[in-house]
Amino acid sequence: MASRTKDMTHGSPTKLILFFALPILAGNLFQQFYSLVDTLVVGRVEGVTALAAVSSAGWLDWTVLGLAMGLAQGFAIQIAQSFGAGDERELRQAAGQSIVLAAFVVVGLEITAQALLRPVLTLMNTPADTYELTCTYLRIIFGGLPFVMGFNLFAGFLRSVGNSRTPLIAMTTAALCNIALDILFVAFFRWSVVGVATATVMSQALSCTICLVAVLRLPILRLARSDFRLTRSISVRLIRLGVPVAFQNFIISVGGLVLQGVVNAQGFIFMAGYSAASRLQGLIELGGVAVGSAVGTFTGQNYGAKKMDRVRLGLRRSAQIATGLAILVAAVMIIWGKPLLQLFIEDDPAIVEQVLAFGYRFLVVMSSGLFALYLLIVYRSTLQGLGDTFIPMISGVVELFMRIGAALLLPSLLGEWGIYSAEILAWVGAAVLLIWGYYHRMHLIATGGQSL
Repeated sequence: MASRTKDMTHGSPTKLILFFALPILAGNLFQQFYSLVDTLVVGRVEGVTALAAVSSAGWLDWTVLGLAMGLAQGFAIQIAQSFGAGDERELRQAAGQSIVLAAFVVVGLEITAQALLRPVLTLMNTPADTYELTCTYLRIIFGGLPFVMGFNLFAGFLRSVGNSRTPLIAMTTAALCNIALDILFVAFFRWSVVGVATATVMSQALSCTICLVAVLRLPILRLARSDFRLTRSISVRLIRLGVPVAFQNFIISVGGLVLQGVVNAQGFIFMAGYSAASRLQGLIELGGVAVGSAVGTFTGQNYGAKKMDRVRLGLRRSAQIATGLAILVAAVMIIWGKPLLQLFIEDDPAIVEQVLAFGYRFLVVMSSGLFALYLLIVYRSTLQGLGDTFIPMISGVVELFMRIGAALLLPSLLGEWGIYSAEILAWVGAAVLLIWGYYHRMHLIATGGQSL
């Protein structure tokens, strides 16, 4: 194996998971600059209206891009398992066929997203003040879908063979590029949301290119023409792994869209505050996502190597790390959340104060339930590493109904606090199912109900 790969079937699980997670955490932190810098520059240069337009696009953005990201994540599970089993031929075939399948998906997603954009924005009760701005922003963002798929696919390949450093370099470089282009396009050229979206797409193209170059240079991922030929056995396996993860992301986002519609109906000021806090949500999730990515790769490799004791130990250590991180992040957000939110907003002082009040209350509620989200991610990633993408998909259904139910029913009882609580209730419901699912799956493996 090349030095740029990492065999996680030997050595301390805690050390391996931590050192693998740190580059992912750093890379995801820089990737979050896409949305945070977009929000900061637009909010302070263009005002609350443009801020609301960009921020309220988040769930619809995730609905489309999350499908691509989920599919790539599912494909990477097979790469990790083949790597752990030492089957390089199967690994290359899985990588080549993943690229072909991903290309077909991107074409279909692009056409569908562009065609349905306006009807969906109308269904979401998007305010007239922000409708056209949000539509323009999303049309450009959706145009970058091939780069989003490419980056997640190639970064998934690299992480599956133990290389989390190159995706870090790609995301860091892209984030710095995004910051520079945001300032140029918005602050100097005054392109408003067009500048923000264009900067994001150009940065995504850069991160995709960096990961592609790394894949081409890695001997174990050097693909021949025959590796791109679809075969029934591998293609079906990839689809069974990838489609449930993509669908899981989709159904979670549907709940988010319904919730965003409820938020939009509360009025422009509430929507701006809620949306500003939602932008920080991506930031507070980073620790859990990084640990989840690490334990997913760790589990996939060790499952492929038939080392189930290491899978169990890796899950325990990851859950402990994730819980500690969740408590730390929650404390930071509760103490410094309001100053962070204030960075994004520049408008009439009376309006700013109202927006901050709504945003900070939502941030505090989210932070108090963050441990449930982190455990959800760890157990979901472990199950996916075991090749089980069905239970994680069902957990997405649980999130969907919990989020929608809370958003539609609780506001009449608790007012704005009912809307804030929807996220936590969705996380708790999904986490309970995933924890049960993990122990059920491990029991089946131990008793021979599922073969290795």
